[in-house]
Amino acid sequence: MYVDSHCHLEGPKFEHDRAQALQRAADAGIEALLAIGNGTGPGTFDCGIRLLEHKAVAPVRIFTTVGIHPHEAKIAGEPEFAELQRLAQHPKVIAWGEIGLDYWYELSPRDVQQAVFVRQMELARAARRPIIIHCRSSKGNEEDAWNDLLRLLRLNWQGTGLRGIMHCFSGNQRHLRASLELGFMISLAGNVSFPKAEDIHNAARQIPLDRLLIETDSPYLAPIPHRGRRNEPAYVAEVARHVADLRGVAIEEVATATTGNFYRFFGLAEG
Repeated sequence: MYVDSHCHLEGPKFEHDRAQALQRAADAGIEALLAIGNGTGPGTFDCGIRLLEHKAVAPVRIFTTVGIHPHEAKIAGEPEFAELQRLAQHPKVIAWGEIGLDYWYELSPRDVQQAVFVRQMELARAARRPIIIHCRSSKGNEEDAWNDLLRLLRLNWQGTGLRGIMHCFSGNQRHLRASLELGFMISLAGNVSFPKAEDIHNAARQIPLDRLLIETDSPYLAPIPHRGRRNEPAYVAEVARHVADLRGVAIEEVATATTGNFYRFFGLAEG
């Protein structure tokens, strides 16, 4: 059995077959998923909650998050933060995220991204929720967003007694070592299957088994052999297969470990 620890099911790419995608996930052995609840701005921050309430009889367990993605940081203000604070009290909101820094697209100014990231860490700390991190450096510079991210985490998160997840990890060995030192879980997505993704391949081999999660980040980053198509939670089994191949272990070992890690990290009962 598998858990997809990060997917985006609320958007238009699943509008016409969301129920079927959930059934395909169940058929593929996915027993639970974490539906990321960023939305696209004011009025959509409850998208994850609406999804799980609408799918109360879904064939898989659904949990969700709240948070403002760095792309939308420029629209964040106190009314938005207050709404997130209220939504975070829902019993199936188990994390705050994804949040962080994105200098690749830079859809919000860097200083605004940083300020909104810090504010959300404060809110997550008050709500006693772990954080889910998005980090992507700018084109041609693999360090800029990571340097700022790690600095802000050390200043504002380290020492809180709370932990986090580095979602869709694609950093280098220094970033991996720093993330582990901060106590974070490391989640690998479909890009672990890409032939040229050497840093991710190295991470897949080096992450301690008890700190490893797998995800699809669907509808993005479909793994081989589905690359180029819309990704969906059922394909997390392919992520597990590629991770197992890189580690030289049976896929069952990766499935068992990552499923157990998910439930232990969030303090949830299995099954």
